[in-house]
Amino acid sequence: SDIIFNPWKKEENGNQTRVILYTITLTNPLAPKTATVTETQTMYKASQESECYVIDAEVLTHDVPYHDYFYTINRYTLTRVARNKSRLRVSTELRYRKQPWGLVKSFIEKNFWSGLEDYFRHLESELTKTESTYLAEVHRQSPKEKVSKQSTVRRRKRAHGHLRVPHLEEVLSPVTTPTDEEVAHRIKHVAGSTQTRHIPEESPSGFHLQSVSKLLLVISFV
Repeated sequence: SDIIFNPWKKEENGNQTRVILYTITLTNPLAPKTATVTETQTMYKASQESECYVIDAEVLTHDVPYHDYFYTINRYTLTRVARNKSRLRVSTELRYRKQPWGLVKSFIEKNFWSGLEDYFRHLESELTKTESTYLAEVHRQSPKEKVSKQSTVRRRKRAHGHLRVPHLEEVLSPVTTPTDEEVAHRIKHVAGSTQTRHIPEESPSGFHLQSVSKLLLVISFV
């Protein structure tokens, strides 16, 4: 609640940043019922409109126990995979400003992962509702509207395939805070990470199928 979106600002290095302020509800009996949050988002210059967006969000939760010890980094990678389909991949880290002693560290990490899972489970639920609403609206359209919409889409210039290729490695990279040189390359190691969970996901096979199709076309021509 109480969300405040500040406008995007372009930095000298080409990235864009913005700050979001909001209030969250907490269920932990050792914490207050609500807490204020400052989220600083960075959209990297490697992002391309309508093709791929890579955004890191640094999240500082105030008014919670040991809030000055840690912060969260979430990376959102939104990639276009079809005309009406996108893929959202999220990776996250728990980072420390200063090292707590053992019992406090266990307390922080336990509550960190629990709260994070609840948050993204809720996000998944909301995205599913939005998708269902969109599909229902499409099915309710009259045949004439569908034909008109499809013809409009066909006339639209399709994005060049080569625009996506340079960003594949960036899309697959985990959460990190890259330098200017690292943005253009895949970052294989995460600097400053102390706690990271990775959920494996099958890589998209669209580019492989495209290569096979081109190969078959060449063979047929010969």
